[in-house]
Amino acid sequence: MKYRMNTEKYTEREWEELASFLSEEKVTNTGIETDVDDDTSNQWKEIRKMSSESEIDVDKAWNKVLARINQSGEIKTGVRISFFRNNFIKIAAAALIILGLGLAGLYLTNKGILNKKFTVATDINQKNLEVTLPDGSKVILNRETLLSYRSDYGKSGRKVFLSGEAFFEVVTGKNDPFTIDAGKARIEVTGTSFNVITSNPDSAVEVFVKTGSVILSDNSGNNILVIDPGFIGTIDSKKSDKSLNHDLNYMAWNTGILLYDGQTLDVVFRDLKRVYNMDIVADDPAILEETWTSPINNQIQETIIRLICYSFNLGYTKDGNVYHLSKK
Repeated sequence: MKYRMNTEKYTEREWEELASFLSEEKVTNTGIETDVDDDTSNQWKEIRKMSSESEIDVDKAWNKVLARINQSGEIKTGVRISFFRNNFIKIAAAALIILGLGLAGLYLTNKGILNKKFTVATDINQKNLEVTLPDGSKVILNRETLLSYRSDYGKSGRKVFLSGEAFFEVVTGKNDPFTIDAGKARIEVTGTSFNVITSNPDSAVEVFVKTGSVILSDNSGNNILVIDPGFIGTIDSKKSDKSLNHDLNYMAWNTGILLYDGQTLDVVFRDLKRVYNMDIVADDPAILEETWTSPINNQIQETIIRLICYSFNLGYTKDGNVYHLSKK
């Protein structure tokens, strides 16, 4: 069957889905998705333009796609293939025939859909998700964090993209620096361990260094900080700052351990929100002035609330996910 492609009636999303399918992207564990990059998206737009007036044998193209699926033995779990439910896949698959016409070969081989991107994301209830990069470097993601890297990671540099908060343990590579695109800032190391926050309301990017050293700079490359172990560096478009970390609980989101020596419950409740995702409201403001000296070590929420109430003779009620504390 011959078919003259009317590509304009298909959405950008459908073309992206086709690119994802043809690139044979993989989902290796829960939470990971893959997406085509901007270059690939532009290339598919060009294919659409070139193929809009081409006559294509749809059945022949479709048989080629089926043959490829049968050879692989499976369709990779997690790849979005909703367009199989209509005839679009038959028509879109015919775009492969364009290769024989020399109209799209450059777009589908050398760069195109081979430049896949692997993405890991956590939601508000998920933290401490560990990701091992191809070079053996490890990344631990906090809640509501997104990490992505290209399929050629380690072959043409070691670069990742981060939004949210994560702890990195980077394998040493003196001749191959590890870089992080953190939105409004850039981070470069050779081998070290450090924490990165890109969603801090007080600064564009914040870095705490545990071992080694980290170079933090804005995107212009003019504002540069070298951060040593125990220090926190912050940077935005206007200023940069570096100071010694005095917060014992800075990494508590990762360890689950909170240490106190006379801090007020106001501070404790804010830490519990950050580390355990607990919302605690004191009905009497005086409760917030009470001081706390005991450690909290990976206990469940109900145990923590009961311990606080027992210590200060308080009662509590729970409304949805919010704990309300009151004096007895």
